[in-house]
Amino acid sequence: MDFRLSEEQRMMARAAREVGGRFGMDYWRECDENKAFPAEFWRAVCEAGLCGVALPEQYGGSGLGMLDMAIIVENLAASGGGPTVGQLFMLNPIFGGVSISRFGTPAMKSELLPKLIRGEMCFCMALTEPDAGTNTLELKTFARADGDGWRLNGRKIWITGVPTAAKMLVIARTRKLEAGMRRTEGLSLFMIDVDRAGLSHQTIPKLGTNTLASSNVYFDDVRVEPHEVIGGVDQGWTQLLEVLNTERIVTTAALAGGGELVLKLAVDYAATRKVFGDKPIGSYQGLQFPLAQCHAEIEAARLLNYRAAAHCDAGLPYGSDANQSKLLLAQAVARATERAMQTMGGMGFAKESHVERIWRDARLFRFAPVSEEMILNYIAQHDLGMPRSY
Repeated sequence: MDFRLSEEQRMMARAAREVGGRFGMDYWRECDENKAFPAEFWRAVCEAGLCGVALPEQYGGSGLGMLDMAIIVENLAASGGGPTVGQLFMLNPIFGGVSISRFGTPAMKSELLPKLIRGEMCFCMALTEPDAGTNTLELKTFARADGDGWRLNGRKIWITGVPTAAKMLVIARTRKLEAGMRRTEGLSLFMIDVDRAGLSHQTIPKLGTNTLASSNVYFDDVRVEPHEVIGGVDQGWTQLLEVLNTERIVTTAALAGGGELVLKLAVDYAATRKVFGDKPIGSYQGLQFPLAQCHAEIEAARLLNYRAAAHCDAGLPYGSDANQSKLLLAQAVARATERAMQTMGGMGFAKESHVERIWRDARLFRFAPVSEEMILNYIAQHDLGMPRSY
């Protein structure tokens, strides 16, 4: 077992740091305050070839893997963007890239992947519903047959990145549940235009991750064409799991980078702040120990995420690792942002210190894209062999 990064991976990490370093902390604060999509940042990421690292070479990608993507994401996050950087990769190389490259038609791949990789097109995914939440198999959005296509009706909630997306991956039922059917049957995935008759959306005001809007989405007899199916009709469950598990990896990678960033802000502040005499407050164990504990927890969970990504690339089961690392890093970064703010006192509460933005952004990932409680349910049932509890 070799924990060393290859020279190519070290080069990618350096490139990500360099690209991210062009955008200072003030850039991200302004995007947050203005609720503005970080278009310049994402353009630079794509121009550097970092967006398509795990997508096929024939469409402009690098043909590498999820481990390489995780390394890139965590270094971009650590350079200033923090946890929300993972959402940009979640939307595009995952929701768009994974779904199309693994399950899309040849025509869909040729048309959409080059635009995604060049940063000319953004994506989003409409999965969560008001009355289903994490219980995906109870979703009600339905696509009824209409000639050679479908008509889509329903509502989604907390859908990220809709106003800036050109394409939306929609998960809907194409068969109603009947006696004797497994709940995993009858789900289908569609890749449709956001700008389409009958599709409307409304932004939800929220606490953090303001660089990407969250929206209610409404489908009112939206026409879906036959060429917009991702994978097989009524067979979307296993495809959706592949999208969701890879989503965990990039989300967790951004948390690792965000945790590293917030600890650096706290340490740098503590190295210069003097209150009782000439010694900086960073010399006091009361401040050192909590930050050191957070560092250890983040590093351990980062390695578990690397294992999830490496197993994904090797075609091995990786769902448990991906879920566990996400659980641990979300908790560790929550503690790290709290301790960083406590270390900085009042300045940790001020926008100019940047910690408060990372604190707000990181809080989302305690319950999204999957909640701590559901991860613990998964671990108890699938890893420990305990009875299903919900």
